[in-house]
Amino acid sequence: MESSFPFGVTLAVLASLIIAANALVAVAVLLLIHKNDGVGLCFTLNLAVADTLLGVAISGLVTDQLSSPPRPTQKTLCSLRMAFVTSSAAASVLTVMLIAFDRYLAIKQPLRYFQIMNGLMAGSCIAGLWLVSYLIGFLPLGVPIFQQTTYQGPCSFFAVFHPRFVLTLSCVGFFPALLLFVFFYCDMLKIASMHSQQIRKMEQAGAMAGAYRPPRTPSDFKAVRTVAVLIGSFTLSWTPFLITGIVQVACQKCYLYLVLERYLWLLGVGNSLLNPLIYAYWQKEVRQQLYQMALGVKKGLTSFLLLLSARDGGPEGPRESSCPITTISHSQLHGEDGKGREVSK
Repeated sequence: MESSFPFGVTLAVLASLIIAANALVAVAVLLLIHKNDGVGLCFTLNLAVADTLLGVAISGLVTDQLSSPPRPTQKTLCSLRMAFVTSSAAASVLTVMLIAFDRYLAIKQPLRYFQIMNGLMAGSCIAGLWLVSYLIGFLPLGVPIFQQTTYQGPCSFFAVFHPRFVLTLSCVGFFPALLLFVFFYCDMLKIASMHSQQIRKMEQAGAMAGAYRPPRTPSDFKAVRTVAVLIGSFTLSWTPFLITGIVQVACQKCYLYLVLERYLWLLGVGNSLLNPLIYAYWQKEVRQQLYQMALGVKKGLTSFLLLLSARDGGPEGPRESSCPITTISHSQLHGEDGKGREVSK
């Protein structure tokens, strides 16, 4: 019981950071969509929403871990909680995959990109993504072999879901998606290198002819870099958990549940905290929008403090009245003029 308290504190801090960071990025992307009306930004917004929902889902597990003694949770309620956690995590992973495909399509077919990836197509992709995510998350509730026969609290992933579910997710979803990621990245890098060589040849031809040399646009390499960072963080976060889950299925006597739930599962969930940090650092437009939001908050806070200071009279106490006060001298008080003579009455 004591060992679950540090885990509960870690889970609470992680859930709070995930919700705060992704909500901030979601607001910034919403403002960018309002300004630019970009389809690709909708996928970034969907990633922030999925990661926010994951933070909300894991926050429901905090009370079970922090209570001493742990409060018993019904198996059905625990299964529903972990199904929502799995669905949100699946939505986050699938959105990263969709972003990689969107950038791949923009580089592969730059002239037809806006015809293919229009608003209807983007909305259909996002709707289908959430449908598949909830089917994945709630699959163990309808398949008995993916459920644990005995339930012992507190509520956790492997308390209700069998490692066979992790094995199925790895073989059917994770590793095929990882291979697809690698294919997208390699092809995007090849196309970006070809574009760079073409631009370099045009610059050399223009320099020989004495023409103006246009600045090089590294937008393709920026897209490749962002996709590479997303794929790298996704792979490093979830691979240890999934591989260890496969080992647990192969070796029934190896009791790896504590390592899986206390460390590797948290590492995978931590990918939802890395995603908004990646966009806040690597995406220039998101970074600029966050900077503008910070300036707006600072300006509003300064105006509020000035208004509050003016209402309370400032830090040096109440201000003097603006109405003039007429002072009466000692001579005027006794009926004398300025030269000491008595004033006639």
